[in-house]
Amino acid sequence: MDQPQTVEQPQGPRPRPKHAVVILLDSLNRHLIGPYRALAQVAPVAGLDTDEPPFATPNLDRFAQRAVRFDRHFVGSLPCMPARHDILVGALDFLWRPWGSIELWERPITDALRSAGVTTQLISDHPHLFETGGENYHTDFSAWDYQRGHESDPWKTRPDPSFIGTPTVGWRHMPYDDSRTYYRAEEDFPGPRTMAAAASWIENNAHQHDRFLLFVDEFDPHEPFDTPEPYVSMYDNSWEGPPLVWPPYQVGAVASGKMSPAEVRKLRANYGAKLTMIDHWFGRVLDAIESNQLWDDTAVILCTDHGHYLGEDDVFGKPGTWIRETLGHTPLMIWWPGRPPEAPRSTTALSTNVDLHATLVDLFGVQDRVTHRTHGRSLIPVLDGSASGVRDWALGGVWGREVQIVNATTTGGQVSTTTYARAPAHQNSPLSMWSNRWSTMPVHGFPDIRLPVPDDRAWLDRMPGSTVPVIRQPFVAGDLLPFWAATKFTGNHLHDLVDDPAQQHDLVSTQREKEAAELLRTALVEMEAPSDQFERLGLK
Repeated sequence: MDQPQTVEQPQGPRPRPKHAVVILLDSLNRHLIGPYRALAQVAPVAGLDTDEPPFATPNLDRFAQRAVRFDRHFVGSLPCMPARHDILVGALDFLWRPWGSIELWERPITDALRSAGVTTQLISDHPHLFETGGENYHTDFSAWDYQRGHESDPWKTRPDPSFIGTPTVGWRHMPYDDSRTYYRAEEDFPGPRTMAAAASWIENNAHQHDRFLLFVDEFDPHEPFDTPEPYVSMYDNSWEGPPLVWPPYQVGAVASGKMSPAEVRKLRANYGAKLTMIDHWFGRVLDAIESNQLWDDTAVILCTDHGHYLGEDDVFGKPGTWIRETLGHTPLMIWWPGRPPEAPRSTTALSTNVDLHATLVDLFGVQDRVTHRTHGRSLIPVLDGSASGVRDWALGGVWGREVQIVNATTTGGQVSTTTYARAPAHQNSPLSMWSNRWSTMPVHGFPDIRLPVPDDRAWLDRMPGSTVPVIRQPFVAGDLLPFWAATKFTGNHLHDLVDDPAQQHDLVSTQREKEAAELLRTALVEMEAPSDQFERLGLK
């Protein structure tokens, strides 16, 4: 990987922040929030026959006035838990497995911080952190606070018998249907409770610890897109049908008749309602940081795991498809104390989620306490103005699907960004899963689906950078695979985001694809990716 581009170092040392607050808003669409709305362009929305009002995000806008806005931040491992693995462990894992816990050969950043005397607090309503496959990400925090009742969280066994008349909100029964009956007012919903708990922790604990990391993993604006008034009617008050809060996970939903134009408009309005609601409660956290005078010594990171399709290119949810701008090009804003006042408030430096881990490791000075192989680059040189970039390419993807590489360069002030998603050359094999914990994405609601455990084809191998033996299970055509890997492919996809930000003009089968394929092969070699990935993608 090319070395960072450096500029003249500023005179005199600048003190590092003592603390960090990370706020992860799940499924946060870059193009629908105020700080990026004028900058971001995505594909046209199927079925949206009239303009929709912009979704209000005054507190994200407020934070952006202070923070550095990263304009070329892209996903790495997908979907939900793999993205958190990127951030908390710092290692891309989508080339090796689909979804899982922290492995035996690696430790989360919270382990390194604990040994360095840094207090760590997790506040979250994210159910997957506490399910099989995500259950050990929280255990090394100094303390953790789980706000119950979101999406698949099995919080209640029956509806509240005293709360009569609450409508069902799902297309099939989900734990949320029972939990939702216990919410009387806005402040009872999981997202508001999580943000209120974060603000309370700052008020009561921030000045009690010499150094701290507060990690707020907020599941909103993830589905269900369910909000109380005034939000539910804020962006579409004409809807008279049943609650429309669960998007289909489908490519071509409008074309197939699954979604009508009115349903598309209402679904997007409900996403906007949840976005505006959680933005309001994000303001409570900003108020707490302000009132406790933490801006001078606390870094604040606002990020997400991925975006969420709401009809762009007639794609909804997070179905099996190549990574488009809506899902893969995500917001990142960072407040960094001591940044020169004349420094620009936005950057075109390429970044990805493993870089957040590297940045926190650098901030707290615990590099020597991270013992497993990681893939991130600290963003502090960009934040303090000593470098204009830290990487030229970034890998991303879902296990068993296309592998994407983003290539970003700046020459003579000219910015160039391309995305290349390469699909399997023939059948989706050979493919192997590497894991010693062997947990995959939960499949709640589909009780007849049980992904297989390792069989007699498995053998012990070595992960790059580790001497710990790991189970390597091969899969071939006909084997049962996790959801995303088992869906259809549409070939390779190459786009120039400068000339074609909405990705409507594919550049496959040109000389540029040959160059992109060679860069992808080089990146996979550097990653020491599994040998079967090269064969599967036709890059041998």
